[in-house]
Amino acid sequence: MRSLSFTTLAAAMCVASAAIAAPAYHVDTLPAFGGARNQGNSINDAGVVGGFSTRPGDLHRHATVWTADGAHDLGTLGGPNSSIAWPEKNLHGRYVGISQTATPEPLGENWSCSAFFQVDNLGYTCRGFVYEAGHMRALPTLGGNNGYATDANNRGAIVGWAETAVHDPTCEGAGPGKSGQVLQFLPVVYGPGETAIHALSLLPGDSSGAAVAVNDQGEVVGISGACDQAVGRYTAAHAVLWNKDGSVVDIGAGALTAPFWNTPVAINNNGDVAGFAGDPSDPTAGITHAFVWTRSGGVRFLNTASDDNSTATGINDAGQVVGYFVAGDGSLHGFVWDTEHGLQDLNAPGETDYTGVIVLANDINNAGEITGRSATDANGVRWALRITPVP
Repeated sequence: MRSLSFTTLAAAMCVASAAIAAPAYHVDTLPAFGGARNQGNSINDAGVVGGFSTRPGDLHRHATVWTADGAHDLGTLGGPNSSIAWPEKNLHGRYVGISQTATPEPLGENWSCSAFFQVDNLGYTCRGFVYEAGHMRALPTLGGNNGYATDANNRGAIVGWAETAVHDPTCEGAGPGKSGQVLQFLPVVYGPGETAIHALSLLPGDSSGAAVAVNDQGEVVGISGACDQAVGRYTAAHAVLWNKDGSVVDIGAGALTAPFWNTPVAINNNGDVAGFAGDPSDPTAGITHAFVWTRSGGVRFLNTASDDNSTATGINDAGQVVGYFVAGDGSLHGFVWDTEHGLQDLNAPGETDYTGVIVLANDINNAGEITGRSATDANGVRWALRITPVP
C-alpha cells in the first residue's frame, strides 16, 4: 500500500527531540493461538486490546480481545473471518467489529470487509457485530445486505456504515477489475436497542459515506462522497464531523486537496480528530499524509517533509497521536506524535526495549499505552503488541 520513501524524517525527528528527551517504552508481545498473523487495533483505558488473531496453519482471522487473563477468540457470525478492525474505547465489555456470515453475497460485491481479511475475503455477506455477555450478534442494515461497525462509546452508541437497497449510479459496479460495489451505503449509528439503526446526513451532493469513530460526547467522524468501491477512495472525498445535533461539517475544507482518501480514523473526548489525507498525485492510496484536526487549529499535518508518507490511526484525550510511516528502506515504522516532541519513530534507538520492528502503532489510550503489530519475525509470525511508557 505504501511506496514513497521517508528519507528526511530522521533529521526532522532529531531536531524536534533535541531540546526535550522523548519517553521510553517497554514492549510486550501478546499471547496468541499459535497462528502467524496477530494484530492489535484498539486499546481502551482498562488496557484491553482488541484486534485479530489466527490459528496454526490457518490465515482466517478471528476477532480477538486481550485482557489481563489472556487472549479470547470472539468467533464469527458463521463465516470464515471476523475482526475488531478500528480503535474503540468503551469500558463496558462491549466489543464491535466486522464478521462474515455463512450467507453468500448475492450481488457479487466485495464490500468494505474484503480489505480487512487475508483469505476467503470475498463471496460472503459481511455485517457489523457487537459482542457482549459472551455472545456475538449481527447489527442491522438499512435494507441492503452488508454492514460494518467501527466504534462504540461509553454511552451505548455504536457507529459504522450499512447498505441500503438503492442501486447507486456512483457505485463502481460489478465487472472485471472492479470492486463489485452496487448498493448505496450510509453512515449510521446503531441503537439504542438491538434492532435500531439510523443514518447520518451526508454533505450536499454526496450519495454514500461512513461513520468511523464516536466519542463520549456523541460527536462522530467519518467520510462523505460517492459510493465508488466501498473501501474509501472517492467515498472519502470529504472528511466530516457530525456534531451532537446531527449537523455535518467538512473538517478538511480548504486543507485536504485530494478528491479521495481523506479519512478520519479516531476522535477523542475533546473533539480532536486523527486521520490521513489522500495525496493528489496518487488515487491508489500509495501515498497518504497523517493529520490531526482541532476546532481551534483546523488541520495540521504531522510531518511536512516533501517525501512524507504516513497514516495516523489513534488519538487519546491528551492529543497524543499514533500511526505509521514509510521509512527510508521502504518498510513501515510505527510512530507516536505530540505537540511537545513531534513525530517519533518507535524504532529509533532508545525509544523501546524491543529487539524486533514495530511496523504499526494503531491506537493509544489515556495512559499512553499503545497497541499495534510487529514485523514478521524469523519464525514467520507477526505479533500483536502492547507498548507501555516507562515511568
